[in-house]
Amino acid sequence: MNLDAFRAAIDGIEVEDRPNIVRLKSRDFFWYSPILKRQLDGFVGDLVVSPKDEDEVVRILAAAYANDVPVTVRGGGTGNYGQSMPLQGGVVLHTNKLVGITQLGEDTVTARAGTIIEHIEHHLREHGREIRLFPSTTASASIGGFIAGGSSGVGAIRWGGLRNPANIRRVRLVTMEETPRILDLTGEDIHKAAHAYGVNGVMTEIEIPVDPSSDWVDVMVTTPDFAGANDLAISLGENTAVLLRMLSSFAAPIPELFFQRFRPFVGTGRGVIAAMVRREDLPAFTAHLAQWPTAELVYRADQADPALRLPAVFEMAWNHTTLRAIKTDPGLTYLQMMFPRDAMAETIAALDTHFGDEIMLHFEFTRFSGVVSPVAMPIIRFSTEERLEALIAALERDFGITVFNPHRVTLEEGGMKRTDISQLEFKRQTDPKGLMNPGKMIAWTHPDWQPEAGKSFLFQE
Repeated sequence: MNLDAFRAAIDGIEVEDRPNIVRLKSRDFFWYSPILKRQLDGFVGDLVVSPKDEDEVVRILAAAYANDVPVTVRGGGTGNYGQSMPLQGGVVLHTNKLVGITQLGEDTVTARAGTIIEHIEHHLREHGREIRLFPSTTASASIGGFIAGGSSGVGAIRWGGLRNPANIRRVRLVTMEETPRILDLTGEDIHKAAHAYGVNGVMTEIEIPVDPSSDWVDVMVTTPDFAGANDLAISLGENTAVLLRMLSSFAAPIPELFFQRFRPFVGTGRGVIAAMVRREDLPAFTAHLAQWPTAELVYRADQADPALRLPAVFEMAWNHTTLRAIKTDPGLTYLQMMFPRDAMAETIAALDTHFGDEIMLHFEFTRFSGVVSPVAMPIIRFSTEERLEALIAALERDFGITVFNPHRVTLEEGGMKRTDISQLEFKRQTDPKGLMNPGKMIAWTHPDWQPEAGKSFLFQE
């Protein structure tokens, strides 16, 4: 790695080398995981570069290729798995200057990769449209970071996850080669770069579908227990007369412990549903609730005292639940799991019997192939790394639950649980030196890797 030659080659492009700033920009929300916190805390880049346009991205990647400088892309820095943390030093390419909406069509919007998602949504609403999916960190997350490192979010009850081919129209990407190429990926090719942590190029522009905007109203409903909350949630998700943008459920004591400003509404010891309901469907929503005599509509944002200045309910859900829990008790962490819908009540009861308050469940309901399905993001009471590994193994072995391990830094060990051959082959074509975000794809450095229970792969271990 020849950093001096690299800097000379990108003269005129914004570079930051103050150690405190470089360290700050070398971190994301990896500290959600006590395992990643131990493993990754010392990793830092050498420089931060902030290209203002695609031409500067091309110059940076050509210079990095020529001088063997690793490049790790950073958007809003809201990833949870160390996606934007440089494991081999080198350059952090910050996309904070690659911003702006470049085109608004009838049913699509195109934005530069560093554009904050909330800004896109505001722009769309001015034109009577809205985005389909967004993370609970929408106020700080970039659209490129969401596509490169995320998998789902608010909107999943209607549109499924980012893997749904209907949810991304085009990804524009610059390759890491002697002469970088600019590629526009569409159709199935999108998944060569989506959720790849930036290991095979730098996204510069994203095109996503948009829909006519709706007036969404935040609501909360309580039930006597969590099992009842989920039965009600599924029935709501399947009610075609009620359009929802978010449908989440929480077991006690999550709401009373971590949703401090909503405590007067959620009570104690009750199951809670948080949802975003289209305003014109509220009569159908309340009529549906009337069929569940033990359910109680406890909060409507449009009827709440404005002086309370309560946050949006999506900031209680998805990984904001984890964030609020860790802020309250740093000894907590989380997991991500596919929960068996057909055996939901029995599995909830079994987990409660076996693990007690070591696992506090909350579900984000997601529509997969038309089926409303519970995706669990439980809060976990952390004790030791060995205990967390044993817990994950027990959940998969004894309870038939698929765990997408968020305590792993590599693509294969986390959400994928396997090597994505198409992404590996694409990386061979677009990053032949392996300089893009090294250490995040096991298959690149260890082609014969096989998963091993309780052992994590880290590039420098």
